[in-house]
Amino acid sequence: MAVPTLTIAVLTKNEAHRIEACLASAAFADQVLVVDSGSTDSTVALCHQSGADVFEYPDWQGFAVQRNRLIAHARGDYIFFLDADELITPAFQKELQAIVQSNAKAVWQIRWRMVAYGHELKYYISRSKVERLFRRDMLKEYVGAVHEQAILHNEQTGMPTPRKVMAAKLLHHSRETVRGSLEKLTQYVMLGASKRAQAGKSGGVLRGLASGLAMFLRLYIFRLGFLCGGAGFLYCLFVALEAFFRYAALHYDKDHLSNDVGRA
Repeated sequence: MAVPTLTIAVLTKNEAHRIEACLASAAFADQVLVVDSGSTDSTVALCHQSGADVFEYPDWQGFAVQRNRLIAHARGDYIFFLDADELITPAFQKELQAIVQSNAKAVWQIRWRMVAYGHELKYYISRSKVERLFRRDMLKEYVGAVHEQAILHNEQTGMPTPRKVMAAKLLHHSRETVRGSLEKLTQYVMLGASKRAQAGKSGGVLRGLASGLAMFLRLYIFRLGFLCGGAGFLYCLFVALEAFFRYAALHYDKDHLSNDVGRA
């Protein structure tokens, strides 16, 4: 039997300051694949220099569409989706390669070691898990404008798919600057508000305050963000602000909401 192969797939837009480190951490893969969303800096040139397969699609239509383009260009038996602000550690690489070599049929979720504003949030309890590793023949497409969801061929016919969680964690540079956090705030707020509008939910300042306050308390107190200094406070605050402004925008911008929000 042929040895199973791995594609590591990355979406980019204006990532020149960090893409080299990201792609270097993925260099062990059989194919490193990049779909660029219209960078105006040196991102595309740096990706070519790294040896990645690079395809440019500046017509931004949402994360799901761009991920589907990655799927279309992937050649590996397995496809792992890596974000440009993430790094694969040696422990994660070892586990990822072992999974591929096993040729198992499942979906694997990942967890993060969070880095914000130049500091690793060592005490922060990150409970988020996202699906990132798939057998390519099982993966049909992605749907959704933000927090996109993978659709699997077999689950559409009623066959369940095992979900597993990788033990090693990705190093995630979630928020690097206050300015970058403010720019992303607009994008995620408007996409989140649009998604809730489509689901028939209502918004408002009081609803936003309740959501934002609950989010801040959960992250800063119960997930130990307060032990991570100023960087921990800023991280928790920006996530809470997203929660607040989603419901404010859902009420006050309800006639102007759209999924057509350009990527920050």
